[in-house]
Amino acid sequence: MSSPSAAFEEAPFNAASANVSRVVLTAADIDRALTRIAYEILEANKGSANLLLLGIPRRGYPLAQRLAAKLAATDPTIDPQAIVGQLDVTMFRDDLAHHPTRAPERTALPVSGIDNKVIVLVDDVLYSGRTIRAALDALVDLGRPRAVRLAVLVDRGHRELPIRADHVGKNLPTSSSEKVRVRLAGIDGPGAADQVVIEAGA
Repeated sequence: MSSPSAAFEEAPFNAASANVSRVVLTAADIDRALTRIAYEILEANKGSANLLLLGIPRRGYPLAQRLAAKLAATDPTIDPQAIVGQLDVTMFRDDLAHHPTRAPERTALPVSGIDNKVIVLVDDVLYSGRTIRAALDALVDLGRPRAVRLAVLVDRGHRELPIRADHVGKNLPTSSSEKVRVRLAGIDGPGAADQVVIEAGA
């Protein structure tokens, strides 16, 4: 969640702005962060029992898939496809009246459902906390998990709601005028590489 409006139309990446941008996480950094988060998730859950990862579109879902693969590499009893789902929060946001909405993504839950499961919400950037509040509202409509935790690749601060991540790849202090861009290979167009970039505000 790069900003309160990042769940809607994102400004395209402008290569010409590279002189006011800096890369803060490379592909190797992102991979190491996800590996650490995967170990933390298993430790916090005392194993993989009743564990589900729900990614928030757009980039939370591929991050959840990567985390599931790392969990399976650690614990061969895990089926990475069976523990991952996607949770769209578009219609649960509290700022729909102030921003043009994007088309809602598909919500797809594992066959086992979420009742009595330990849900780990996965997103790319934690900022105001409003996307996660919307995700919690969406979960209420889908069932009753035993517990809900939050894993994010980047926590950039500037919270507007009392929401805290349980697992963080990188705490990244920023000014409110800066933009944090998470780019993922396979998601952000041909030739895109995994990286996290800070763009200076206007």
